[in-house]
Amino acid sequence: MAVQVGDEAPDFTLPDQDGTPVRLSDFRGLKNVLLVFYPLAFSGICEGELCALRDDPAALAGPDGDPQVLTVSVDSMFAHRAWADQQGYKFPLLADFWPHGKVAQDYGVFDEERGVAVRGTFLIDKAGVVRWSVVKGIPEARDLAEYRKAHAAL
Repeated sequence: MAVQVGDEAPDFTLPDQDGTPVRLSDFRGLKNVLLVFYPLAFSGICEGELCALRDDPAALAGPDGDPQVLTVSVDSMFAHRAWADQQGYKFPLLADFWPHGKVAQDYGVFDEERGVAVRGTFLIDKAGVVRWSVVKGIPEARDLAEYRKAHAAL
């Protein structure tokens, strides 16, 4: 079962595309976090969703860079680095590579049969509490307008 609105967000530390460890709890008291799980780098729907986040940051984030966008998949940091370089992603692409899919499992968005995360998105407030979420199947793209609405309501 996916993490529910009102739950404390499970903490984690994962490497970004540069190998730098990113810890969710480091944002507590500083920024809201938009946590975006996706199945795999270099795939069509995933690329479209992340490019939408890349191309319209002002529609999502305020002048202080809030919320912090963190994206997560089971790909390695090396795949993420190549994808970030190719697409110009500036936000962290986090590698839930090993133990395989552990963070996606903790959030209840891991597809055991396929070995990847489904499209789970969680808006986490500065206190570390999940304030909004949406979980979609692998072939279903998410709508950036939903993120904007949820962030504006915080």
